[in-house]
Amino acid sequence: MTAQTPLGVAVVGAGYWGPNLVRNFRNAPVWTLVAVVDLDLARAREVIGGSTEVLATSDLDEVLAREDVDAVAIATPAGTHRQLVERALRAGKHVLVEKPLADDVASGRSMVETARANDLVLMADHTYCYTPAVQKIRELVEDGSLGEILFIDSVRINLGLVQPDVDVFWDLAPHDLSILDFVLPGGLRPTGVAAHGADPLRAGKACVGYLSLPLEGGAMAHVHVNWLSPTKIRQMVIGGSRRTLVWDDLNPQQRLSVFDRGVDLVQQSVDQIERADRAAATISYRLGDTWAPALPEYEALSRMVGEFAGAIREGRTPRTDGASGLRVLSVLEAAQTSLRARGALVEVAAETPTLELIR
Repeated sequence: MTAQTPLGVAVVGAGYWGPNLVRNFRNAPVWTLVAVVDLDLARAREVIGGSTEVLATSDLDEVLAREDVDAVAIATPAGTHRQLVERALRAGKHVLVEKPLADDVASGRSMVETARANDLVLMADHTYCYTPAVQKIRELVEDGSLGEILFIDSVRINLGLVQPDVDVFWDLAPHDLSILDFVLPGGLRPTGVAAHGADPLRAGKACVGYLSLPLEGGAMAHVHVNWLSPTKIRQMVIGGSRRTLVWDDLNPQQRLSVFDRGVDLVQQSVDQIERADRAAATISYRLGDTWAPALPEYEALSRMVGEFAGAIREGRTPRTDGASGLRVLSVLEAAQTSLRARGALVEVAAETPTLELIR
């Protein structure tokens, strides 16, 4: 394989997300789509559109045995991920896997360890991280434009489909958690997780949910997810010591706004102020300009499949690697523990995600 030779890829799963992966792999010069695998062979044939150059099959072993398949992209339910991912890794294939990484932390950790043991790329398909808006948010956080992060408030609500197998946290929160993991320096490493959920429909699972994630240094992240809202909101506010950023994903004219407004603590000598006015005198309000960063236009999935190829060719860790997927998975599992404990703050260990109640 030379730097100019396209990599061969097979897509496993031709359901909801698989066709999007198929389209982007087909359109990427760095990839050659070799096969689409699905238990429903008619569905696999439908997705490839009658192409004679792409194999449609229900036999994964047949595909994993092919020398022209360098990588496998898995777009199947989370409960199947561990078995499929580890089969592909043991066959010597690099793997891209749809979010969430797995359906429990133990499975996710096993997948990450298998990839490391076989010196292969395991990449989480955290698509939002490759959007122009989130790429810009990461840049603004990295270069210090926002200053020290003080709080993050994220809202993802709509009148959505009540999923048969997962609650609203597992359905919607992986998007927000993967974004937080991508933009925060060092990734998403909360000092605890507290989850509150409600099931007003009596559906047997949380349909409305709130996640509180205290961060190191005293900052707080908060995520609100909801299947029952008549209005759709996709918004994140990131407050920094210098500026505050607002991302409105449903406003294509101005997705990002940066506000030079906030609250400053003014250091003064106690002798300079009267005791009664001390609290007021040490706080000042900053009212500055607002600006909207220019964003390029491109499809996030095209950048994501490009990053997958780049990581394989360059022998490096992808920007949304298996460890990133594992951190998101650890927060989701901690949220379930917190829900069972009626909103108690649950600790998430940084490297080995053992879960303990914070007394």
